[in-house]
Amino acid sequence: MIWQPELTAVTVILDAAPEGYDGAKAVDPLTLGALLADRAGIDGRHVVVADAAGEHRLLLRDPTPGRPLAAIVPLDKDFVTRIASLLRFHRLIAGKRTGPLPRGWPLTAIRASRLELMLRALDLRLAGATYREIAIALGREEAAHLSASDFKNSDSRSFAYRLVRDATAMLKGGYRKLLRIR
Repeated sequence: MIWQPELTAVTVILDAAPEGYDGAKAVDPLTLGALLADRAGIDGRHVVVADAAGEHRLLLRDPTPGRPLAAIVPLDKDFVTRIASLLRFHRLIAGKRTGPLPRGWPLTAIRASRLELMLRALDLRLAGATYREIAIALGREEAAHLSASDFKNSDSRSFAYRLVRDATAMLKGGYRKLLRIR
């Protein structure tokens, strides 16, 4: 359950507030709501707080209880998503309605369904299945009745090939893109 916050743009990173910020508040995750996860890692305490509008992912780099905290927002390509997540979290600690998760997080039902198909296609391919066998196993029964040349140019073959290609790319490290907001 420990994730890399640099890859998960919806993670709010909290650390000890600098000296002189007397208005900074301490945050006790136990008072924020039900905790879906609470794990200590080498980089701090990883917490997932339940919220009806969507969970909050936090990394407390300095988990000292009662210590005033400040947010760290890296100036990277996910800056806008990080700010949106921070604003949701700020509304949570202020006792207000947090609003929806940033667009693109979590996976849509369609994207999750395609990922499932990709995994099934890759499993079949790694087990030695042909693209025709993969297409048939994934619901393209018409592939069984096509000649070799017709199958080669068919939508069923393209469907199976794209699933295997994309799943192989994920296997080689592309899975990290799942953590990025689109």
